Amino acid sequence: MCAFPVETAEQPQPGAEITRLRRRIDREVAARQAAESIAERGLRDLYQRQQEIMLLESIAAAANEASSVEEAMKHALAAVCAYTHWSLGHVFFLRNQNDEGLESTDIWHDESGGQFSALRALTESTRFSFDTGLPGKVLRMDAPAWANTGDSDAAVFPRISAVIASGMGSLFAFPVRIGSEIVAILEFFSRERQSPDEALLRLMAQIGIHLGRVVERRRAKDRLMHDALHDPLTQLGNRRLFLDRLQHFMNRARRIPNYQFAVLFIDLDRFKAVNDGMGHHAGDQLIVASAQRLINSLRPNDLVVREGEADVVARLGGDEFTILLDNIDDANGPIRVAERLLDALSEPHVILGQAVFITASIGISLSSSGYVDVAHMLRDADIAMYHAKQQGRARWVMFDQAMQEKALRRLRLEADLRQALSRGELYLCYQPIVSPADSRIRGFEALMRWKHPVHGHISPAEFIPVAEEIGLIGTMGEWALRQACTQLRCWQGTHGSALTMSVNLSAAQLGDAGLVNLVAETLRASGVAYGSLKLELTESTVMSNPEHALDVFGQLRALGVKLSLDDFGTGYSSLSHLRRLPIDTLKIDRTFVNEMDADVEKRQIAEVVVMLARTLGLDVVAEGAETSEEVGALLAMGSDFVQGYYFYRPMTADEAADVLLQQTTSVGLETM
Repeated sequence: MCAFPVETAEQPQPGAEITRLRRRIDREVAARQAAESIAERGLRDLYQRQQEIMLLESIAAAANEASSVEEAMKHALAAVCAYTHWSLGHVFFLRNQNDEGLESTDIWHDESGGQFSALRALTESTRFSFDTGLPGKVLRMDAPAWANTGDSDAAVFPRISAVIASGMGSLFAFPVRIGSEIVAILEFFSRERQSPDEALLRLMAQIGIHLGRVVERRRAKDRLMHDALHDPLTQLGNRRLFLDRLQHFMNRARRIPNYQFAVLFIDLDRFKAVNDGMGHHAGDQLIVASAQRLINSLRPNDLVVREGEADVVARLGGDEFTILLDNIDDANGPIRVAERLLDALSEPHVILGQAVFITASIGISLSSSGYVDVAHMLRDADIAMYHAKQQGRARWVMFDQAMQEKALRRLRLEADLRQALSRGELYLCYQPIVSPADSRIRGFEALMRWKHPVHGHISPAEFIPVAEEIGLIGTMGEWALRQACTQLRCWQGTHGSALTMSVNLSAAQLGDAGLVNLVAETLRASGVAYGSLKLELTESTVMSNPEHALDVFGQLRALGVKLSLDDFGTGYSSLSHLRRLPIDTLKIDRTFVNEMDADVEKRQIAEVVVMLARTLGLDVVAEGAETSEEVGALLAMGSDFVQGYYFYRPMTADEAADVLLQQTTSVGLETM
C-alpha cells in the first residue's frame, strides 16, 4: 500500500476569535438597541397620538356641551395651553364676510396673574386686517402659521415689541373654519423659543374644524330664532319680538329714574286700494318699499342698539308697522321722527312700473304716562293712530293730549323761529351794568328778545334752547354781536368811550372756526373803542374744552376783546384751568345774589368768588341784585359792578339812550 500525507487544518489564533466574537456581540447589541429605539419611538408616537386624541375629544365634548361660542373658545384655549405648555391664548373673530378684518376679543387664557396685561391691552386695541401680524398672515394664507420673535418676517408685526417685552419667544395661530370660510383665529404664545412644529399645526387645524362646527350650530340656531321673531316678507321684527322689546324697555323704566321711551304705530293710508287694484304682488312690493323707507328715515340716535337689540321697526301684519324709540327726553323727539316718516312715505313709489302715492297715519304713546302693561301702551298708540285717520289721515296724533299741545307748540315755535330774524321779530334789550359805589352805568349787557306776532313776547329761556338745538344760534349770535357793537359805537360817540358792551357767546359760537374773524370784522365795521367789547361765556361752556378756549381767548384778547365768565359757581370750573384762561371778569350768578343778605351760605359763596377774583386780578360783576340790602352786601364785600332790577331792568335801545342822557346831564349839573 502506498501511504498519502494527511492534511491538518490550521488552528485559529485566539486573538482573532475574540475580535470576531466582539463584532458579533456589537451587531447584536446594535440590533437590540435599534429594536428598542423603534419600540420606544413607537410607544412615544402612540402616547403622543393618544394625547392628541384626548385633546381633540376634550375640545369636541366641550364644544358640544358649550352654551355659547365664547364658552367653547375659552375651553379650547385652556386645553391647547395645557397640552402645549404654552403661556397665553387668545381669540379673534372675523368681523363679517365682506370685511377682511379681525375683531380682537377679550377672550383669553392667561394664568400669569397679570404679567401679560400690557400685551393683552395692546392686542385688544389693535385693528388686525388682512396680512397684519400673525393673525393677518393666517387670514391671508388660510392656514396655521408659526413665528419666532427673532424671525425677519416677525419684525414687522405690530405687537412684536410688546411680545418680546412680555418674555415670549414663539407664537402660532390657526384658523377656525366652516368649510372654506374662516370665522375665527386662535393665537398662542410661548415663553421658550421653539422650532416650528408641523405636527402641532396639523393638530390645531383639526381643532379649528371642531370649533367651526360650534359656530355653525350657533348660526343655525340664530337663523331659527330670527325666523321665529321676524316677518318673512320685510325681515323686520314681528309682533312677538316687538312686544318682547317693549317689555324690556318697561322693565328698564322701572329701574332707571327719568328714563323714557315711545311707541309709534303706523298704518299706511290707501294700501287696500293698491292691494285690491294692482294685486297682492304689488301690495307686497309696496309693503317692502315702505318698510325700507321707515328704516332709512330713522337716524342713528333714534335706533335701539343695546345688547344686540337692533330691531326697532316691526311689522305687526298687513300694512301696520310699529317703531320703538329709545331714551327720549320729551315728546319732541317722537314728533320729529313722525314728521320725517310722514315725509318719507308721501314720496311716490314706483310699483310694477306705475307711480303709486300713499300716505300714513301715525299714533304715538309715551312711557311717561306710566304704563305697566305692554299691551296697553301699544293699544293707546293704535288708538291715537285711529284718531289720526279720523282727522284726515297723513298726520300724527299723540295719545297724551296735554303733551301733544306742548310738543306742537314747540314745533311751531321752531318753525316760526327760523323766520323770526328775517321778519324782524328779534331785537336786543340792554341791561345796565352799574358801579355800586356811585350807582353810575359803566356798560350794558345785550340781551336777545323775541316778539312773536301771535304769542307776543317769548321767553329767552324757551327760544334760546330751541335755537341751539336746531342750529340757529350761530346766525342769531352773529346778528346780536353786530347790532350790539353798532349800538355801543353810537352811545360812545355821545357819552364817552368808557362805556362797555357785554355780548353772550354760545358753545356753538365758541367752537366755530370763524369766530375770531367775525369779531375782528365786527370791531372794524362798528368802530367801537378798543377794549370796550366784552364776550360772556358760561363756565360750563368754557370748561368743556379749556384747551380750545385758551387758544381762542388768546386770539380774541389780541383784538382788545375782554372776556367774562358767566354764571360762575354753578358749573365745574377747574382752578388750574381758570388761572390759565385770559379772562377779565367773573360774574356771580343770580342764584347766589338773591336774598344773600338773609342767607349766610349764599353770602359766603359770593365772598369766595370776590376773593378769588381779587387773587387772580379779575373784575367782579354780580347779577340779579333786587334789593338795597343785596346791593349793600355786594358793595361791602368789594363787588366792582352790579346788574339787577334794583338799578335797572333790561330796556330798549331808546330807553337806554334816555337813561344815559340823564346820567350825562346829572354829571354836568354836578360839575357846574
